[in-house]
Amino acid sequence: MMNEAKTIDVTALGELLIDFTQNGTSSQGNPLFEANPGGAPCNVLAMLTKLGHKTSFIGKVGNDMFGRMLKDRSESVGIDMTGLAMDNSVHTTLAFVQKLSNGDRDFSFYRKPGADIMLTAEEVRAHKDLIEKAKIFHLGTLSMTDDVVERATKEALTIAKESGCIISFDPNYRAPLWENEEKAKEKMLFGLSMCDVLKISDNEITFLTGKEDLDAGMRQLIEQYEIPVAFATLGPDGSRMYYKGEMVEVAGFRNPATIETTGAGDTFCACALHFVLQYGLDGFNTERMRELLTFANAAASVITTRRGALAVMPSKEEVESFLASRS
Repeated sequence: MMNEAKTIDVTALGELLIDFTQNGTSSQGNPLFEANPGGAPCNVLAMLTKLGHKTSFIGKVGNDMFGRMLKDRSESVGIDMTGLAMDNSVHTTLAFVQKLSNGDRDFSFYRKPGADIMLTAEEVRAHKDLIEKAKIFHLGTLSMTDDVVERATKEALTIAKESGCIISFDPNYRAPLWENEEKAKEKMLFGLSMCDVLKISDNEITFLTGKEDLDAGMRQLIEQYEIPVAFATLGPDGSRMYYKGEMVEVAGFRNPATIETTGAGDTFCACALHFVLQYGLDGFNTERMRELLTFANAAASVITTRRGALAVMPSKEEVESFLASRS
């Protein structure tokens, strides 16, 4: 079981932004975009709060209409946002998400600079109690794309390690935000070297290892970086969990109501952390691994039926109802 002295279940650091997702066309034939609150770390926290956990966030947005909206929406779903800084000179980061014909997504980012990359190490230290009190500290790589926010991220990791936090890492690779592939790989591998819990997607496994055999690639990463608990997400094909040499795979739920996949990986990640909070790093067996993957796959399937993620995460009861309908 987790340390009872810790009063926050999960603290996350990283990007909080607006995901503009296409929602129809105007009478003139122009695309209409809906401004959805987003950013992988806060998406994870939003789902965790729906599952009854206490969460907090450290990051930065612009002191503008979008930044204030993000703060309000995040607070309204129950995330502690006292660690959110508001930048008076740099605007909130924006992402435009285009759904491609093959079901993949193409991202266009407005982030040169964006407020999230202006988070400083000093601002992290000002809220270090949010990390020290956390059972799990969660991060991705988008807080390591630029020097200032990378220093802030490494400061947070130092505090987390010294405080005995479980480190959770999701690479969340977004090619347009990196100078080159080599720098992206370097930061992703750094994250792997620091984490206790890894959630990684099929394309990221191939990107890091060069292996099309996902099981071989995953086992290579786990062995090289000695990662206790690891998850590989396979898109609509489901997911795998790796634990103490064992691998369990559960098929995904093909959902005819799916409209877009933004936030599906984050929803899965939150559900995985929900089980880690319940059983710790040493309390899994085959049955619990299968239960975890089934629940997380179902939650990810539900979120694909909604536009956005942060503000519309499903409740535990909704996920269980979905599972019951598919049993």
